[in-house]
Amino acid sequence: MKAVRCFLLILITVLFSFGNLYGQTDTTNSAKTIPVSKTDNEDERYRIGFQDTLEVQVFQHPNLSQKVNVNPDGTITLFRASKPIVAICKTETELAREIEKEYISFLKKPEVNVFAIEKKSQSFGVIGAVEKAGTYYVSRRIRLLELLSFAGGPNKEAGSRMIVARTGSSSACKVESDDSVIDNEMILLNFKVKEVLEGKQNLWMQPGDVVSVLDSDVIYVYGNVNKVGAVRMGEPITLTQAIVTAEGLKPTAKNQVKVLRQKEGSADREELIFNLKDIEKQIIRDPFLEPNDIVAVSEDSSKVIMRGIIRTFQQGLPSLFYRIP
Repeated sequence: MKAVRCFLLILITVLFSFGNLYGQTDTTNSAKTIPVSKTDNEDERYRIGFQDTLEVQVFQHPNLSQKVNVNPDGTITLFRASKPIVAICKTETELAREIEKEYISFLKKPEVNVFAIEKKSQSFGVIGAVEKAGTYYVSRRIRLLELLSFAGGPNKEAGSRMIVARTGSSSACKVESDDSVIDNEMILLNFKVKEVLEGKQNLWMQPGDVVSVLDSDVIYVYGNVNKVGAVRMGEPITLTQAIVTAEGLKPTAKNQVKVLRQKEGSADREELIFNLKDIEKQIIRDPFLEPNDIVAVSEDSSKVIMRGIIRTFQQGLPSLFYRIP
C-alpha cells in the first residue's frame, strides 16, 4: 500500500511539472503572435498622387501585371477590374490591398505588389537667389532647410528674406496637422534666410510649395561720397554703415544727410534729415535704412569756400616767399 502511494505521488509530481512546462511553451508561442507596433511613421511613407506612374505586379499572373498612370481623377484602370480604383493618397501597400480585394472575385488568393516607379506628384519649386533653381521631386516629407540645401543654398545675390508660396498640394493629400492651407487659396509665408539656415525656423514642406529666395535689397547713396551708387543689403544696415560702404564722405560733405524714403502705397517720397555728428556722439540713434532708400549727401558751401581759400593760399605761398627780398 505504501508503495502504491509513493508511485501515485511521483506520477502526480511528473504530471504537474509537465503541465507547467507545456503552459510556459504555450505562453511563449502566444507572445509571438502579438502584433508589433510599426516603427514607421505613416506620415513619412510616400502617398501616391496625380501624374505618378505605377507598376502593378500580380504574383503568378504576369498577364495581369502592368504599368499604369494615375488618371486625372486620381484613379487607375486595370485589366479585368470591374471599375477604376482610387489610387491617390494611398501608400503603395494600401493600394495593393485594394487591388487584391478587386481581384478576389476571380482569383483564389491574389497577391499584389505596387511600386511607384515615377513619383511626379510631390514636387517642390525653388526659385530666386539660389545656386540651383528648379523643380525637385521628393518621395518623403521634407523640411524647408533640407529642400534649400538641394538647391545649393542662397547665392551671393541673396538678401535676408525668403517666401514660401503654398499653392496647394499637387498630390491632393492634406496633412491633418497642418490647417494653414485653405482650399483654392495661395498662402505666402515669410521667413528670414538667417533663421532658416540656423534651423530656428524649419517649416514642414507640402507638395506644390514654391520657395523663393529674394535678392538682396538695395539702397542708393549719391552726392558727396567717395563711391556713388547702389549698396546691397544682405542684412539690415544703418545710415552710418551705408556711408562707410560708399567709402566715406568727401571733405566738403555736409553733416546734415537726407534720406528719401518712399511712402507706403504711394510713389511719393518723404524726406528725413539726420545729423551725422549727433549720431557719432550718440545723441540720436543710428537709423536703420529701408529697401530703396536714397541717401543724399549734399555739399557744404562754407566748406567749399574754405577749401578754396586754403587751396589758393597753398598755391600762392611759394611765389610769396620768392618775392620777398
